[in-house]
This record gives sequence, structure tokens and C-alpha cells, in this order.
Amino acid sequence: MSVTSVHKDVEALTMRVEAAFAAPLERVWRLWSDPRQLERWWGPPLYPATVTEHDLEVGGTVRYYMTGPEGDRHYGWWKITSVEPPQVLTFDDGFADAEGNELEEMPSATVAVSLEEAEDGGSTMAITSRFPSREAMEQLLQMGMEEGMIAALGQIDPLLAES
Repeated sequence: MSVTSVHKDVEALTMRVEAAFAAPLERVWRLWSDPRQLERWWGPPLYPATVTEHDLEVGGTVRYYMTGPEGDRHYGWWKITSVEPPQVLTFDDGFADAEGNELEEMPSATVAVSLEEAEDGGSTMAITSRFPSREAMEQLLQMGMEEGMIAALGQIDPLLAES
């Protein structure tokens, strides 16, 4: 599995997931920048993602839904706040309704993705989620955010091996 560590800091309202991959930086960046690549790993194994909008520019939006085993759909959005290919991506991440509208009653987070070249020619990825409150952090963790992120990242190695 590619996940090397998970660190939750309730005082700082953050969860940081780190992973390592045996692929060059530019290839790992395509996991985010190519919507068809993103679909193949963003949702946990039983909840594959379908990306319906993918504008990876500052001010842009990514919209997607994950389809559960019973055909149920769970919608989400990103609002892109920073992009510096192939190393930095920052976005606000939240839940949406079927039309893609933000569900304000659900918690959101700010996500910072950092990619770096590793000494062995591979790459490292750190995904840091910052929550607006302790309640939001607890709710998202109770909903399975940590387990879902670990499972999603666990799908990347086979995808990288294809190219």
C-alpha cells in the first residue's frame, strides 16, 4: 500500500495523509490533472467516482459523484484556490446535491496537496485536510474520511503500473 502515514491533529484541526509512489512527479501529477485518471482512484473501491466537471485552474471547479454498490450517488465539489503543476494543488472540498449545488448543512474542508520528487526517482504525496471546526472534523472522520482516503490512495499503485 502506498500510504506511509496518517496524522490527525485535533488542536490544529487537520488530518495529513502521506503516500509514496514508484513513479516520477509528472506522472503522479496526472492523477489529479486528468479527470479520467482521477476517476480511477478518487472514490474508495466500492464507490467509484465519475468526474462531470474538471477545471483545474484557480477559481475553477471540479464536480463529481461517487456511485455506491446499490447504485446510490454521493455528489461532491472542489473549488480550486491554488495550482502550481506538478507540485501544488489546493481546493475547498464539500458535498453537493444532484445538481452540483453546495450542501451548506454538510461540513467542508480545505485540502492542500503537495507532491515532491523522492531520492529514489519516485514521488511523495501529502494531502492535508484543514477543517473549519472540531465538530466538522469529528463529523467527517465519523463518516469514514480517513478510511476512505486510505482506500482511495491504495488504488493508485496499480494505476501507475499501467503507464
